[in-house]
Amino acid sequence: MNQLQYETSPYLLQHANNPVNWYAWKPEAFAKARAENKPILVSIGYSTCHWCHVMEHESFENQEVAAYMNANFVCIKVDREERPDVDQIYMEACQLITGQGGWPLNCFLLPDGRPFYAGTYYPPQPMYNRPSWQQVLQNISGAFKGKPEVVETQATKLMEYIERSDKKLINSIEGLDSDSIFDALFLEKIYKSLSDRFDTDEGGFGGAPKFPGAMSLSYLAAHYEYTKADDALDHLNLSLQKMIMGGIYDQLGGGFSRYATDEAWLIPHFEKMLYDNALLVSTLADAYRLTQNELYKTTIQETLDFVLRELYDTEGGFYAALDADSEGVEGKFYVWQKEEIYKILGEDADLFAQFYDVTEEGNWEEVNILWRKQSETAFCESHKLDINTFSKTINACKQKLMAARNTRIRPGLDDKILLAWNAMMCSAFAAAYQAIGDKRYKDVVERNITFIENNFVINGNLRHTYKNGITQYNAFLDDYAFYILALTDAYQITFDVNYLAKAKVYLNHVIANFYDQSDGLFFYTSAQQTDIVIRKKELYDNATPSGNSSIALALARLSIYFDESQYQTILERMLLTMKDSVRLHSTSFSRWAQVMQMQTKGVREIICVGEQAEILARELQNHYLPNTIYMVSKQGDETMPLLQDRHSQGHTYIYVCTNQVCQAPVKTVQETLALLSV
Repeated sequence: MNQLQYETSPYLLQHANNPVNWYAWKPEAFAKARAENKPILVSIGYSTCHWCHVMEHESFENQEVAAYMNANFVCIKVDREERPDVDQIYMEACQLITGQGGWPLNCFLLPDGRPFYAGTYYPPQPMYNRPSWQQVLQNISGAFKGKPEVVETQATKLMEYIERSDKKLINSIEGLDSDSIFDALFLEKIYKSLSDRFDTDEGGFGGAPKFPGAMSLSYLAAHYEYTKADDALDHLNLSLQKMIMGGIYDQLGGGFSRYATDEAWLIPHFEKMLYDNALLVSTLADAYRLTQNELYKTTIQETLDFVLRELYDTEGGFYAALDADSEGVEGKFYVWQKEEIYKILGEDADLFAQFYDVTEEGNWEEVNILWRKQSETAFCESHKLDINTFSKTINACKQKLMAARNTRIRPGLDDKILLAWNAMMCSAFAAAYQAIGDKRYKDVVERNITFIENNFVINGNLRHTYKNGITQYNAFLDDYAFYILALTDAYQITFDVNYLAKAKVYLNHVIANFYDQSDGLFFYTSAQQTDIVIRKKELYDNATPSGNSSIALALARLSIYFDESQYQTILERMLLTMKDSVRLHSTSFSRWAQVMQMQTKGVREIICVGEQAEILARELQNHYLPNTIYMVSKQGDETMPLLQDRHSQGHTYIYVCTNQVCQAPVKTVQETLALLSV
């Protein structure tokens, strides 16, 4: 019997009517495998995964294939976004066996959970230099029954490799100290590693497929602010503007797709993920405060409007993603035939088509992806148009096309609510509020945190996922890390110290339950979790920042807010441990690089005390001041270390401190900025 009907994950529910007797990752599946001495098939994917849908239709909906799977395997379906810990382990096994990874991920396990074979997509008949799925199943079943010693040896070797893999990125720190390592020269080496990957024609890093690289771009913004290196600012602007004008950005509805399949950002993989948009909004907020480029402000507003319109739950949480496909076709919801546009726009169609590269033959697979080859200013100059009139016409056209698009069959919505991704979007709204000042954004932050506290906290511990009133799975390291950061970000726009107090409680929980004393880093899973074969460490900053680099950032902030030397000690050990990996491969460790930049330059503390404290802090936050934390109080607060002995005496004072050294207090934003520029 297919057990997925009892789950809440949209991905698992997509497979609930398969003739395969799927289980979720639950104890009863492993008990069945042990009792019947059968190998386990773990098939891992996610709801917006195109090839996951393909393999389901070709194989998992096939009665004959399903019957063979049911007779010879215990079959488990996993949503990788619900159980990233499971995905980590078996994706590594796949990469060790095949040299590559991806989804759908199909891994074969012994009844105790150890992997012995893995692969990704398999077709129904042999093709693409791949065996058919039926051939794979028959070979695996035959080996398990006929060559158990070979299977056991393979599983043992794989587990040995997986256990050792984390250590490849870890340095010996004997005899090292942070003062002698993290200096201006070290930061230049990080920047050199990043700049070696610049695509100076189309922006971004490396070639196709092209991912946004939001964390690396944020590093460039801070690097420019510290060094005034023009090439860092130039590449930041080139990259953001190319993405915003490209097909990776939804020119009608706002929001970014996950990546582009080409170097010029034209052809997106059309799925829209909550985390990508969160990271890009945070980067755009940095860029807007740094440059005051109105394009960045508009893009922040359009992207957050998209999030609130299409990914926002009425309770205050954010949904996970929108599918790439609609009606079984990738991108169908977003692309256009020329004749459609001309029918809708009439006399304005020619202008719109020229600006957005709409042609009869199409710019992708005989249809048109809307994108801009020129900025509005450049287009108007080259066509001798008044820019104000042009903008009004284009905006009117966009509204008409958006209304027409809204009548189409929409892409699927993955409406599960994940703690880590919600926390990232919460931080993005906080960053947008600092940059733009739209009070709606502040309200969203406060509402989201209330939603999380009401639904994700069980007996003081956080949970990972929520849907339909059901909260599941112990929170992972990145859940805690991103939420702690979101709480500190919320403090910096509300100045409510209760957010900092919560952050400290959760950070202490992480240290007690995730910290590995042997190497000074943090496991991805809590010590309380017992349903996986190995506890891994997440170190790479990939599509999202790693839990470890994000905990390092949280330690850096809270060590100052609470004057906790333990936090600083743990932080320094983490950074020394990762220094060589970050220096050599900065695009893969971009949040680590940001924390090392912070450690080198020092966290700037701005403490505002007095009746006008909040007003002055908000004015300062309109400026780009990287690696800065704010402490704000009208009356002073002796319980918070940064506010001790800070008195207003009838005035409002601003104190600026770095590395435990404070300047004489000043009274104006201009004086504060002058101190910070020294």
